[in-house]
Amino acid sequence: MTTATEQARNAFGKRGGTMSTGEALAAGIHPRTLYAMRDAGDLEPLSRGVYRLAGLPPLREPDLATVAKRVPHGVVCLISALAFHGLTTQIPHEVHLALPRTARTPSLEYPPLHVFRFSEQAFAVGIETHSLDGVPVRIYGPEKTLADCFKFRNKIGLDVALESLKIYCKRRRPQFQKVLEFARTCRVEKILRPYLEASV
Repeated sequence: MTTATEQARNAFGKRGGTMSTGEALAAGIHPRTLYAMRDAGDLEPLSRGVYRLAGLPPLREPDLATVAKRVPHGVVCLISALAFHGLTTQIPHEVHLALPRTARTPSLEYPPLHVFRFSEQAFAVGIETHSLDGVPVRIYGPEKTLADCFKFRNKIGLDVALESLKIYCKRRRPQFQKVLEFARTCRVEKILRPYLEASV
């Protein structure tokens, strides 16, 4: 007969080893079992309300995986997305997360979060889903991220946007038309186009 702990372990295993409290309860894990496993060291807390099976290989992107679990409707953006796609020398000290203008601001003790508000149209396009450490994480693709960086250049710095564009242009098969399409959606085509033409 399988114990409650074994059943819980199996449920975590089926979900890549990481679950939020809400997901664990929905999977039939009793809160008492969850907290007993945490106290026994079978689960390690990644953030308040997010747990991972102990003994798994170290997380590659613990902050992004944690944020995706806590704020599943958000999209990783700007410098965090640039870093993920290898388009910046900046080291993100907080997770940049896009949310629609009307969405509630998440309360997250860890990791540090910087929320950027996007219009409905700009929020909905260019989203890719990547599996990081067994967790599906929504991240804007490289071309959409470049457009966003020019849109938010006053907040992240024009130098960051220009550096990312320069790195992108050196890539094999850059999709300049796609960059301009997203720039149009973000209403920064007139600003981005001259920099793009000078970089090509």
